[in-house]
Amino acid sequence: MEFRQLSYFIAVVETGSISAASRHVHVAQPALTRQIRLLEEDLETRLFDRHARGVRLTVAGQALYEEAQELLDRRARLRARLVSLGQGMTGRVCLGVTVTHLWVPEVARLLGRYRDRYPRVAFEVFPLLSGPQLERLREGSLDAGILYLDSAEQPELETRLLQHDHLMLAVPETSRWSSTPPRRLAELAKTDFVWGVRSISPVYYDRVMAHFARLDFAPRVVQYGADNITILSMVAAGLGVAIVPSASSAHPMPGIRFVHLPELATCDMPLWLAWRSGNDSPALHNLLEQVEGVFGRGDASGTAAAEVTAP
Repeated sequence: MEFRQLSYFIAVVETGSISAASRHVHVAQPALTRQIRLLEEDLETRLFDRHARGVRLTVAGQALYEEAQELLDRRARLRARLVSLGQGMTGRVCLGVTVTHLWVPEVARLLGRYRDRYPRVAFEVFPLLSGPQLERLREGSLDAGILYLDSAEQPELETRLLQHDHLMLAVPETSRWSSTPPRRLAELAKTDFVWGVRSISPVYYDRVMAHFARLDFAPRVVQYGADNITILSMVAAGLGVAIVPSASSAHPMPGIRFVHLPELATCDMPLWLAWRSGNDSPALHNLLEQVEGVFGRGDASGTAAAEVTAP
């Protein structure tokens, strides 16, 4: 039994005769008659009683007619679903984004464009630090991630450079550093710092500490925060100053001033997109195309931000 035969059978039922069905489906009458007979032979039962003015359904034919319509409808729905999945119009994409970059204009634009273009895709965004993102990417619970990496070569992952970031100093608005910004890190030697622990983002932590080692600077850490939002909240509360990615200034927080220091600006903090090698999801590939449209070739000079420059 073929779907084509079922569609011919339905046409005969609904038009009332072989000749009328032949005109309806644009198939020659002898060929249509043969297909109906092949269907009856396959099912080993008679579907129509023939009479002078056309055909009449048998009991078996009536049962097939009721089922055939549902079968063809289900086939059409399945076909449409598979086409939609194949084109990435439906499906699911899980994207991780570092907490700091959720408010960066380019990232926000990427999320908005993808949602507008593919509204039927289940698009889930998880605010995660780089370390947890890497773990979830490799275990397969994330499709892609926007995160810090130490290099483009990552086991089991494909990567793409999005843009270059750097570091900035965040100080409480009530502190003396807000009105008289430091010129060099050495001036902050006796200042209290709020810091992050290495385990939550090893790549980011090691890159920052290596930069400080080259400058022979060691921050005096008195408080630790779980992520940059927590750290900045502590800075706003006056618990100390912090060194954060310049992208943090894309989402200004009350009580904080961001200060540009040349020594921090030279610490390159490249932001990457990573996804699991071999992931052939059309919905994911559509996201990668949107990344190209928003970030270009990935050689942007960094995120624009309102900064306070040391004189």
